[in-house]
Amino acid sequence: MISRIDLRGNTLPEGGALRDLLPRAEFDVEAALEKVRPICEDVHHRGTAALIEYAQKFDGVELQQVKVPTEALTAALEQLDPAVRAALEESIRRARIVHRNQRRSEHVTQVVPGGTVTEKWVPVERVGLYAPGGRSVYPSSVVMNVVPAQEAGVESIALASPPQKEFGGLPHPTILAACALLGVDEVYAAGGAQAVAMFAYGTDECAPANMVTGPGNIWVAAAKRYFTGKIGIDTEAGPTEIAVLADSTADPVHVAADLISQAEHDPLAAAVLVTDSAELAAAVEKELEPQVAATKHIEDRIKPALAGRQSAIVLVDSLEDGLKVVDAYGAEHLEIQTADAAAWAARVRNAGAIFVGPWSPVSLGDYCAGSNHVLPTGGCACHSSGLSVQSFLRGIHIVDYTRDALAEVTHHVVTLAEAEDLPAHGAALKARFGWKVPQA
Repeated sequence: MISRIDLRGNTLPEGGALRDLLPRAEFDVEAALEKVRPICEDVHHRGTAALIEYAQKFDGVELQQVKVPTEALTAALEQLDPAVRAALEESIRRARIVHRNQRRSEHVTQVVPGGTVTEKWVPVERVGLYAPGGRSVYPSSVVMNVVPAQEAGVESIALASPPQKEFGGLPHPTILAACALLGVDEVYAAGGAQAVAMFAYGTDECAPANMVTGPGNIWVAAAKRYFTGKIGIDTEAGPTEIAVLADSTADPVHVAADLISQAEHDPLAAAVLVTDSAELAAAVEKELEPQVAATKHIEDRIKPALAGRQSAIVLVDSLEDGLKVVDAYGAEHLEIQTADAAAWAARVRNAGAIFVGPWSPVSLGDYCAGSNHVLPTGGCACHSSGLSVQSFLRGIHIVDYTRDALAEVTHHVVTLAEAEDLPAHGAALKARFGWKVPQA
């Protein structure tokens, strides 16, 4: 059901050579880019008419308008299962606690007497958020996108989610209910690359956004790449990933359950166990069989995900080697199920989010830990972070120098400008002092 990669007995290679030995899904955004380009440009030129046409082509629904009526949001919340509402409210509450603490305050630094640099943080004016709607419904993604944007102070928030044939062309009602709970009343029935294009270019129904965030399929990722530079994006999210670093103290029942929990997202989802215990590896392999048989989405998602090239049990000689492997892999979600798990977790450098010990499973982070589940995939955790309040903030430096403070440093500026063969830079200062460089 799941393959093995045995890295025991040899010195592990470094950097890219080690990454090349590890499992990873094929996710060719560049190839998809050529297919989404004409879709994006069609939305640019035809706006809402193009979106309605693509809803018919890709989603099998006939729309009269793309914007969701406010009354549909209200009705969805009124009809929401009380238990689901309570769970969403708790998810929102916990997410607000964590993200509110991420707010950044203005800071003034006095560099020299009379010379200050102030850093202020300004939220983007308008964001377009994307909530997937393919194999599953993701109201949790609504929470994870909206809460940090709101806590950052974004004034204008719009959300898009694919239209659903079974719900009369509206996004899934649980998505709409989550929007209503969060106070987001600008929602669009649009999916895929065309939804990103709607936010990037704007239409007669939807004003253009400064930034687009949220997980999606390869077409969403490709559209984000297409618009990079025109709008801000969070990340080109690929298939979900879980890696588990475990030793002989780990419970194979827990490890198997957690691997399956991510495999049920998508046939390209990655489930990776890294362990120095051959006994644990064998126990997990044995445990996978009955747990997979007892769950849902077996043939269309879980079995293909576990059997795919992106999933494996990686055997290493020691936890030190295991740490090197998980750092090279850079998982979206990394569980540490070892003795002294917190100490090992503290040494991890590359992961979207780290889950410590047997009582912090990835599923908790997906919904109610308070952390954000919009995280870097495909190894991007080595250079990128998950979605946060900071994702929606721009740092601006405000420079304020007096005449005396400028005079004191002018000779250094002139020297550096001339060293770079940019004499006009220095002249801009000399002009303020009668073209004479003040004495240091």
